[in-house]
Amino acid sequence: MSSILDSVNKRTQLVGQNRLELLLFRLNGRQRFGINVFKVKEVLQCPPLTTLPKLNRFVKGVAHIRGATISVIDLSAATGGRPLTSTENCFIIISEYNRSVQGFLVSSVERIINMNWEAIMPPPQGSGRSSYLTAVTEIEGELVEILDVEKILDEISPVKTSISKEVNETLTIDRDQHYHIMVIDDSTVARKQIIRSLESLNLQIDTAKDGKEALLKLKSIATEMDDVSVEIPLIISDIEMPEMDGYTLTAEIRDDPKLKNIKVVLHTSLSGVFNQAMVEKVGANDFIAKFNPDELAAAVNKHLSL
Repeated sequence: MSSILDSVNKRTQLVGQNRLELLLFRLNGRQRFGINVFKVKEVLQCPPLTTLPKLNRFVKGVAHIRGATISVIDLSAATGGRPLTSTENCFIIISEYNRSVQGFLVSSVERIINMNWEAIMPPPQGSGRSSYLTAVTEIEGELVEILDVEKILDEISPVKTSISKEVNETLTIDRDQHYHIMVIDDSTVARKQIIRSLESLNLQIDTAKDGKEALLKLKSIATEMDDVSVEIPLIISDIEMPEMDGYTLTAEIRDDPKLKNIKVVLHTSLSGVFNQAMVEKVGANDFIAKFNPDELAAAVNKHLSL
């Protein structure tokens, strides 16, 4: 386990190369799952958990770790599977999503796999557990499922999506313009959150589920005009996405004469000091950590009011 933890801290060189590393784990049964190492703060044997009144039914309890109290979510139960009945031999993956830290209870943790985002594919259409998938990939002949953690967390503790009155009154965007923007995110929940947050700005919002789909849409528009920013002046893009990540998408936009004037706001649950450096490296205009509707609205206002 210590080797896993050591390697978690040595991965920033992959960012911007359309690559990622997945920490593989299992819940109940043989199915493998993966989580991006950049979202993992620590992996440890499950400590004793404290049960509190009125906890969400998917929260197994809280753990006291390094002076902090962290909610521990039973990932199997939260995705429609059988609850993990015993925590004695289980592990907790401590991660940071959307400015909060939580623990995910899993039955076992395996190893870290270096992947190319092009090998990470959107999930097949279906029902049941597949509704909690944001992507899938194949490793050693086995399907690995990547969970839509943002959907899981939103079902347990929904995020606020409305702009505060104070911020709304400061926005200078011309709402009669109905600016056309594009929102790119592999999580259906995340796309809906962004749209709800910006609905008061009277925007025309197109969506894409990954960088590749977004780039194809933009290049299609580019066949009819020399400067796509006249049609779509702004895109809001996640960083982690199947087939093409947000950094690579931004770099592709900057390298295309017909797309280069589009403003790019990277909007992600990834955390870490490397983010600002990568924003500058690929030529993005802004970086916002998920999820704060006031900050998102302020960024849109800034880039559309210029």
